[in-house]
Amino acid sequence: RRYGLWFRLRKLIIWLLGVYIAIPFLVKLCPTIQAKLVFLNFVRVPYFIDLKRPQDQGLNHTCNYYLQPEEDVTVGVWHTVPAALWKNARGKDQLWFEDALGSSHPVILYLHGNAGTRGGDHRVELYKVLSSLGYHVVTFDYRGWGDSIGSPSERGMTYDALHVFDWIKARSGDNPVYVWGHSLGTGVATNLVRRLCERETPPDALILESPFTNIREEARSHPFSIYRYFPGFDWFFLDPITTSGIKFANDENVKYISCSLLILHAEDDPVVPFHLGKKLYNIAATSRSFRDYKVQFVPFHTDLGYRHKYIYRSPELPRILREFLGKSEHEHHH
Repeated sequence: RRYGLWFRLRKLIIWLLGVYIAIPFLVKLCPTIQAKLVFLNFVRVPYFIDLKRPQDQGLNHTCNYYLQPEEDVTVGVWHTVPAALWKNARGKDQLWFEDALGSSHPVILYLHGNAGTRGGDHRVELYKVLSSLGYHVVTFDYRGWGDSIGSPSERGMTYDALHVFDWIKARSGDNPVYVWGHSLGTGVATNLVRRLCERETPPDALILESPFTNIREEARSHPFSIYRYFPGFDWFFLDPITTSGIKFANDENVKYISCSLLILHAEDDPVVPFHLGKKLYNIAATSRSFRDYKVQFVPFHTDLGYRHKYIYRSPELPRILREFLGKSEHEHHH
């Protein structure tokens, strides 16, 4: 019997080793696998929520819209009004919400990270915090996420963000508009803001929460990359990402961005290592494009336990935003 057990165990070990060695070759032959792992758009958590009903997530002052950035693409959008407008917002239609963007409150365009949808728990909690601080929050699912139609690509995600930004600007009058990206959304955010600066319509500020430098460095230091010590790791795993046209080059983009920049990062972030956020800050802080603008880095100590997605819990966040955005609102009006 002991011999039979040992035989089975040996078979299992050989099989697991075979799978471990086969995966890099599979990824190399099918770069789309690696793209799917970057986007994780097929992971819909929480699964059973109806994105047409933001009120089910406790967002009673939120309207669900659908916008069409391109012919075969539809994106689902949530617009949460500032808490001060909460009572007026009850039972109102989309037109009322669109008009409300012109009320004298700043607007935050929130670009979420990979996996899940605009209805993800930590995202909803952040919308509530920002709304209570007097901001409109407009967020959406990129093509291929949630109930948005289309297939994901870096170009497509950036185009969707540009479309939603322009849609906000067409309705927000002179109100400041800020861009906030989280995790993979920081890559979309810097792509977007770089384009906005190049066409000379920059946002009033850019906020990057848990950002990385570029997708290759992030993939190399991701906790799930059990293969990072595997011979030929770059060739097997990182080159297919680049082949799929996925770069999310925050470190390049910040050299072309000219507006205030705030970076928020938790020291105990297990998904995007803290040192990548710090490295991005150092690149931005010495970049000529930020000469006339404020660049600020706010670390959150390990003891706080905010990890990758709980910075919204910080009692300091309102003050940090007020001090940082207060200044850019001041610049905006002068």
